[in-house]
Amino acid sequence: MSVDFSKNATERPEPCKAEIKVRYGDALFPVSISHSKPSNFLLFRAITFLNHTMPDFTDNGASNFIKYGNDYYATSETNYISKIDPVTLETLEKVDYLKYLPVNLASCHPHYDKEGNAYNFGTSIATKGKTKYVLFKVPAVSDKDKGKKGPALKNVEVICSVPCRSLLMPSYYHSFGMTDNYIIFVEMPFKLDILKMATAYMRGVSWASCLKFCPEENTLIHLVDRKTGKEVETKYYTGAMVLYHHVNAFEDDGHVVFDVIAYTDNSLYDMFYLSNLKEKSQFDEKRFSKPNYKRFALPIHADKSVPGGGNMVKLKYTTASAVKEKEGKFMCQAEVLCEGFELPRINYDINGKRHQFVYGNHVGDSAEVVAKFDTETKKMVYWGEDKCLPSEPVFIPRPNGESEDDGVVLTSVINSNPGQSSFILILDGKTFKEVARAYVNTELNKDMHGFFIPH
Repeated sequence: MSVDFSKNATERPEPCKAEIKVRYGDALFPVSISHSKPSNFLLFRAITFLNHTMPDFTDNGASNFIKYGNDYYATSETNYISKIDPVTLETLEKVDYLKYLPVNLASCHPHYDKEGNAYNFGTSIATKGKTKYVLFKVPAVSDKDKGKKGPALKNVEVICSVPCRSLLMPSYYHSFGMTDNYIIFVEMPFKLDILKMATAYMRGVSWASCLKFCPEENTLIHLVDRKTGKEVETKYYTGAMVLYHHVNAFEDDGHVVFDVIAYTDNSLYDMFYLSNLKEKSQFDEKRFSKPNYKRFALPIHADKSVPGGGNMVKLKYTTASAVKEKEGKFMCQAEVLCEGFELPRINYDINGKRHQFVYGNHVGDSAEVVAKFDTETKKMVYWGEDKCLPSEPVFIPRPNGESEDDGVVLTSVINSNPGQSSFILILDGKTFKEVARAYVNTELNKDMHGFFIPH
């Protein structure tokens, strides 16, 4: 973006006005501003500054592994992803999202359908005077493209865009939900301050310092029709919360039900500062908010016969509610299924369908266990050993398995017992008992997310 000041901007005729032309891409837009309202002028200067001085984001793909087409990438949440060799794990090339679609940031948790198409969200910052969330699809490799070089991103399709409620403070997000017919995007009052991000490297501060939690604001829940690419007319919102991980979402009897791991504030970020990690190794719920496994239920079509103040959720197995307020607007309250559960993984073969079992890490009295949670009985079973720190568990279904939990669970375990090696642990998906472990002759680091790649 560039700004072109016309001659009368310097002459300043009475009344004191100026005209500027703002360039977005190849288009010039004339804009009149008044000298008596400098805020408008400052806004354009801020956007110009942002576009010209935003430093190159990190290409450190330390958050997750994702698949686009037949290619695998290490990713964080910036516009850069790194293609890797799935056998050797060597880095092959750096890929820039911005070469293929206008997103400055992107989720590191895409979704995949049965055909192999990938769906993801990215944030387009101050493009043509608007900030928006972009839902895009990376198609599976077609027969005609097999054997051709080049990333699958070259065939990317934009499905829709969701307007951001703030130009320079878009919501942070780490994941989203998907069913057969809908996309669930949660716009939190946990925001990225873009102007602070633009100067973060120069000021020598981290991205965490550019995040702002606004507890006085509501959380907006956007429901997008996958077929039409349009938001449903009904508007959903809930109280302020911070979430990083969606568990799963499914449709049932005119409702979209989705499960998330939610926090009351953003104090989780503070927990990972080195000073706090050195001070106390275990989770301290007095200092940091505890994760809650929450279930929301959204009525897709509003029943106009129900008066205001009535709960529109008709499902018998959940206490989640959606109270009708103004026409087409609902205040949603979640059911809390359990506490202290994070890094959730399911049998992805039933992603978008109603699930029963979730695997994850459990925090609380001990931060050193993995767990299997039953959403129907609300019971949880654990695996843990003294001085062993397991990572996020990854469920791998048995080919032609007979049940949802028929398979194995993999987790890497950092072993701090003297003279013992770290290991890869294999648990039975049904019983959650140890099947085997493979010791590794190297140091393991605490990882965030894993991706099982079949040979």
